[in-house]
Amino acid sequence: MSYAFDTSPLWVLFRNYYRNVFRRLWQDFDSLVNTGKILSTREVLREIEGSPLEAMRTWAAAHKELFPAPTAEEARMVIRIFAVPHFQNNIERKKLLRGGLLADPFVIARAGVAGATVVTMETLKPNAADIPNICQHFDIPCLTLEQFMEAEGWSF
Repeated sequence: MSYAFDTSPLWVLFRNYYRNVFRRLWQDFDSLVNTGKILSTREVLREIEGSPLEAMRTWAAAHKELFPAPTAEEARMVIRIFAVPHFQNNIERKKLLRGGLLADPFVIARAGVAGATVVTMETLKPNAADIPNICQHFDIPCLTLEQFMEAEGWSF
């Protein structure tokens, strides 16, 4: 199984799970990165580049291959997401609040095209336009970071 990571679970990993303390977690995560099972998108990299977490910025700079520009097929998927008025309105509001950066539809499109599972810290809420709601609408699997760790069978 492959996973398309949103910015939020990466933020949690780098903020709360220090490499020098949680060595096994990082060995397992790095193994998934090295085997191509962790995916993301250029828009996540752009959000990371503005992060105050130096360790995350340094890691992302060393793993730029994880953050490719969207393909034409992914761009078509983003257009399908924005074609849903409910998602379009809420996504635009989020973008305004974040100063123009918004990776959400690109992460979802990456997962949809690659047959991957989205990993985010957002949870499904009735009538919301968050990542899990959009994933549900397009029948794309979506997990939280904890659910991702459980799916991988990690126990520390």
